Amino acid sequence: MLLKEMGEEAQTTRKMLERIPNDKFDWQPHQKSMTVRQLATHLAELPSWVSLTIDTSELDFAASPYTPTITNTTTELVDLLEKSLAEARAGLEKTNEDELVKTWTLRNGDQIYSTSQKVEVIRMAFCQIVHHRAQLGVFLRLLDVPIPGSYGPSADDASL
Repeated sequence: MLLKEMGEEAQTTRKMLERIPNDKFDWQPHQKSMTVRQLATHLAELPSWVSLTIDTSELDFAASPYTPTITNTTTELVDLLEKSLAEARAGLEKTNEDELVKTWTLRNGDQIYSTSQKVEVIRMAFCQIVHHRAQLGVFLRLLDVPIPGSYGPSADDASL
């Protein structure tokens, strides 16, 4: 079920990333917002959390600070998404239910952000993809870029 859901969401994420104009990577709608590059790169990397969760018991930002992949073009973003999806797919194909119910912890040194079953962390990563994809949709709307349909047609793509 997780493989199916990931594949379906990947189609919509891919369509959204493909719409980003190469000359808008440094644009941000507000000073507290991420740039298009930061948001889109995070979105393209999020599927890699699936294999990370399956292969480890925790992520400690104090020991492994997040360093985003540098992307400068739409093609690089889509390639990054495909790499992340391949890693996630491989992780899901090799795992089993016994592994997915094990505990996984997100922390920053002694500060624990969350402790959940691995399957719950994977579902949270899927929800984060949808959440950040929606943010990107707002960014693109503000840039007057047509938005692809997600779960049906959009105002820009009524033919779906």
